[in-house]
Amino acid sequence: MKNTALTHIHKALEAKMVPFTGYNMPVQYEGVTAEHLAVRKSVGVFDVSHMGEFHLKGENALALIQKITSNDASKLYVGRIQYSCIPNADGGIVDDLLVYRLADDEYMLVVNASNIQKDWDWISKHNDLGVKIKNSSDEMSLLAIQGPNAAKAMQSLTKVDLENMKYYTFEAGTFAELDNIIISATGYTGSGGFEIYMPNHAAEAIWNAVFKVGAAFNIKPCGLAARDTLRLEMGFCLYGNDIDDTTSPIEAGLGWITKFTKDFVNSEELKAQKENGVTRKLVGFEMQERAIPRKDYPIVDANGNTIGKVTSGTMSPSLEKGIGMGYVTKEFSKADSEIYLQIRKKTILAKVVRLPFYKG
Repeated sequence: MKNTALTHIHKALEAKMVPFTGYNMPVQYEGVTAEHLAVRKSVGVFDVSHMGEFHLKGENALALIQKITSNDASKLYVGRIQYSCIPNADGGIVDDLLVYRLADDEYMLVVNASNIQKDWDWISKHNDLGVKIKNSSDEMSLLAIQGPNAAKAMQSLTKVDLENMKYYTFEAGTFAELDNIIISATGYTGSGGFEIYMPNHAAEAIWNAVFKVGAAFNIKPCGLAARDTLRLEMGFCLYGNDIDDTTSPIEAGLGWITKFTKDFVNSEELKAQKENGVTRKLVGFEMQERAIPRKDYPIVDANGNTIGKVTSGTMSPSLEKGIGMGYVTKEFSKADSEIYLQIRKKTILAKVVRLPFYKG
């Protein structure tokens, strides 16, 4: 089991630690609801150093990224970030990721912790262009400082204008008196904020500085459980639940990051799906009775016929109702469609809704 550079701090704070993708990670501190609401109302901090970072460098770096990812990375300028996915050869998804353009011929790919080795092997296999690839995952730490007060709370730590940073842009600068720290206006919560990339040796100093200046905003350390409820309220996909090697980006509602202005791995099949339609779609739904949906619960129609299954579900701390995502047959994918969840021996009504669940 790997530790992050901050594991000793999480233990000192008496976080509940769990094994997660090979790492010893904090799942919660004070409690999921308190941490969730701290992010929605003020500011919270997640240690997400388990995420993977690959650096790609060379004159063909862009060409390699264009070949392996679905979005059009030629639109990136230095300082811009793009959400994308890596399609496999069978219509599914190897991983979803962020693409950072660091310099004219240098990029950083941020991938899911569970897929680091799989992604590395896939990218290496397709690298016939002489691109230098470095797996920096074990050398880097990552803090997600999230919430509507994140910019105000953190501004004293940097000269970068946090309040006016545009979503999905980044700057490398001084943060907490440490140089060459990447400050990224991204996150997985839907409440604004930043993700801070740093070398492992800087992690503890930055954590301490963040909590010192954040005290006036009642900043809280947050665990992976709150990260999951926050992302689900926004309808953000989680790899391994809502997308995987068997789900296509078109089925998952990720057509907006699937650009057919270029050729990429399996683009012809995905283009045909977009043009001809798919037989199932990922939808969001709200429970119409008090019940909590869970992954793999069957979804049925009014007659009890199976029409899909739940991929993610929770009791929403913000909305105080059961919400979830799941794949259903196309005819049940429209907003306001009535569907039913098979929860043990009960069949419970739910309604398909437009995402996100939480409108802020």
